[in-house]
Amino acid sequence: MNVLLVRPDGIGDVLLSLPVATQLRNLLPGVTIGFLTSPTVAPLLGSHPDVDYVRTIRFTDPLNELRRAFSQGVETAIFLKPFRRLMWAAWLARVPIRVATGYRWYSLLANRRVYEHRSEFSKHESEYNTEMIRALGLSPQRVTRSILVVTDEERGAAELSWAHLPRPRVVIHPGGLSARRWRPEHYRDLAVELARTGYGVVLTGSQMEKSQFDQEVLSPVSLPAGIHNRMGELSLRELMALIASAQVVVSGATGPAHMAAALNVPTVSLFDPRRNNLPVRWKPLGTGFLLRPDVPTCGKCIGKACPYWDCLDRITIDKVVAAIDQAIKASSLTILHI
Repeated sequence: MNVLLVRPDGIGDVLLSLPVATQLRNLLPGVTIGFLTSPTVAPLLGSHPDVDYVRTIRFTDPLNELRRAFSQGVETAIFLKPFRRLMWAAWLARVPIRVATGYRWYSLLANRRVYEHRSEFSKHESEYNTEMIRALGLSPQRVTRSILVVTDEERGAAELSWAHLPRPRVVIHPGGLSARRWRPEHYRDLAVELARTGYGVVLTGSQMEKSQFDQEVLSPVSLPAGIHNRMGELSLRELMALIASAQVVVSGATGPAHMAAALNVPTVSLFDPRRNNLPVRWKPLGTGFLLRPDVPTCGKCIGKACPYWDCLDRITIDKVVAAIDQAIKASSLTILHI
């Protein structure tokens, strides 16, 4: 069977889909497993033992191009998130088995359906994903953390980012798109405090995140010795290798936290209190600590009208430093309420 897993969105979304590939490999001897994802995220999957081929699409691609993504022998398409145009493209491509959730009107484009409300947040995203293989008559196994593969050459190149920095090594990633963020000045002050106490620190982020970070907290202040700023400079594979050579990664509820977990690097993750960002569904599948403000869970952020508008500011730098110290030694993921 040639199975194409469809998840063309974020880094964390793709990483939490990889257990599906692993379980298909274990349960279907001889299966060929492909991944349909975005060009931005595709480099994550290089050399992965459970992914035989990778195809990429953009949501703005014309329908004929989307249809071609489902050609060349694809026998089964599993939509780990039901994107309507992609399901339509698979239907047009006459993919024999099309698996999706069953509660949307366009679920009719699938001929195998799994009826489960992810909005209930009753389990982890990776478990929701592996439940989709029930449509193939398979029973999901216990989910284990995803893995990523970094080459020795990539690891060697990553050492340049740590040149002249002491150990322990901490990657701080101030960015993130899908969650509310700790203030940039908090991330800066955290980096300065860690450097002062003898940690080596590297800052990471996209070019857009770098521009915002520089504008808000760095200009005209320069960073002290012990901190290297690589924001806006690294490819995705280079970021993977840098994370793989760290002792802990500090970030919000965003892709690099899941990358660290997949590379077996402890994480300190700052989660906001929104319901759609609950750790039960989105926590990294690795070791480390979750920091979540002890305020009521909210449906959505209403800004300064909320009496808990300062929710993430309740996570102090001292709390994060203490979690970093513990995360290096931690063997299990813990949720800390502050």
